[in-house]
Amino acid sequence: MFRTPARLYRVLAIAEAITWTILIAALIARAVGAPGIVVTIGGGIHGFVFLAYGANAILVAFNQRWSIGVGILAVASAVVPYATIPMEIWLHRTGRLAGQWRLEASDHPQDRTWYDRLMRWFLNRAWLLVALIAVAVVALYVILLAVGPPGGK
Repeated sequence: MFRTPARLYRVLAIAEAITWTILIAALIARAVGAPGIVVTIGGGIHGFVFLAYGANAILVAFNQRWSIGVGILAVASAVVPYATIPMEIWLHRTGRLAGQWRLEASDHPQDRTWYDRLMRWFLNRAWLLVALIAVAVVALYVILLAVGPPGGK
């Protein structure tokens, strides 16, 4: 299913946009009288997918050798409701999502950097990479839950 960086990026960009809809619907529901728990649930779902999208954007940025600016823009697109969709379309149209996972070294000078070798090592052990990213996302999610919602209560 996620055999290419483009496919993984697209799935998470769409998921992030869907969770914006869930969160916005929950906010509207609370405004018209639904219990506040709907926002807690919608916000929790959105927050988790937001973090997963961000981790994915960073992974794909390294794999595709995006500039720092493009990588930051990809991550930041999750902050604006539904912006991950036009971001994915732009990345696709400009060829920034083209290609496969870089599982083997090439003649590119960047393939000699420590982080590129480390990324290749993890990509060749995808189960371990997925597990580490999942643990990192869950840990960050738990920390953010402990800190509390933006703006306090």
